[in-house]
Amino acid sequence: MFGFIIKRLLAAIPLLLILSMISFFLIQIPPGDYADRVKSQAITMSGMGEQDAQQMADKYREEHGMNDPLPVQYVRWVGNIVTKGDFGDSYTYNKPISQLIMDRLPMTLLIALMCHFGSTVIGTLLGIFVATRQYSIADTLVTIFAFIGMTTPRFVLALIMLYLLVFHFGSTNVAALFSPEYTMAPWSLAKFGNLLVHIWPVLLVAIFGGMAQNLRVMRSNMLDVMQAQYVETARAKGLSPMRVLFRHIVPNALHPMIMFQGVALPYMIAGELEIAIVFALPTVGPLIVQAMQDQDVFVVASCMLILATTLVIGNLIADITLALLDPRVRLS
Repeated sequence: MFGFIIKRLLAAIPLLLILSMISFFLIQIPPGDYADRVKSQAITMSGMGEQDAQQMADKYREEHGMNDPLPVQYVRWVGNIVTKGDFGDSYTYNKPISQLIMDRLPMTLLIALMCHFGSTVIGTLLGIFVATRQYSIADTLVTIFAFIGMTTPRFVLALIMLYLLVFHFGSTNVAALFSPEYTMAPWSLAKFGNLLVHIWPVLLVAIFGGMAQNLRVMRSNMLDVMQAQYVETARAKGLSPMRVLFRHIVPNALHPMIMFQGVALPYMIAGELEIAIVFALPTVGPLIVQAMQDQDVFVVASCMLILATTLVIGNLIADITLALLDPRVRLS
């Protein structure tokens, strides 16, 4: 098992390197840089002349290494991350990017993991329920329900939820994670309960889409396993339907479901980001959008790299979990 984990970790290193390159060079594609924003602000806010503003922008580029070739900037950025854990400084906030991200990432991951857990549990249970009632009214209704959840963009669901909360229920705290008395308070059960009171719309929208995905995967796996020869043999031996279901069908149907979780975790994080942008929550999503608007490229690249890393981590956890359940995986 230790060797299996080491192989998976070593395989993740080149993948992370490729993801870092994509994250860095993709954000550099749009024309312009933050120095252009400095120039624009100098002209509009300070009344500086065009020539003086251009000189200020050129000086800013030189001081921050923006004139260096992109490969040089990339190597410097990655080298600082690997050797120092330093993602650089934000041009807009004038503070370390790692501090900006750590102020928002824990809450982002907490909400995403809550959504992931809820969608997985509910989707798996519903998948088991409808698979044992194939072509029934319940199967049809749940299938329609899942189809709506899979095809409707999450930001559309978030906008609908936002409209209902504001215009029909008169909610005034849709962009807050806590009530004022809990904002600076230390973590406790009461504060966690207050968090749930404020973020239940986010959880509801994110869980709805993720649950639909898990439901369809589990239902499909269950139907495949139910046609297997060993299931027919178990039934022929006179085992009770419940014993056949939970001793033979469900455990084997869970294998593809576990592998799916490696993709589902980043999916839930992406869903949380979309919904957080609509609700303007203080998580990573709005930070990325604001950094894009400000052309604060290292903030965007760092956030994209960290979020892409969750895909690698999610698949690694799924591989390890599946290897613990099925020894055959460790030999592959």
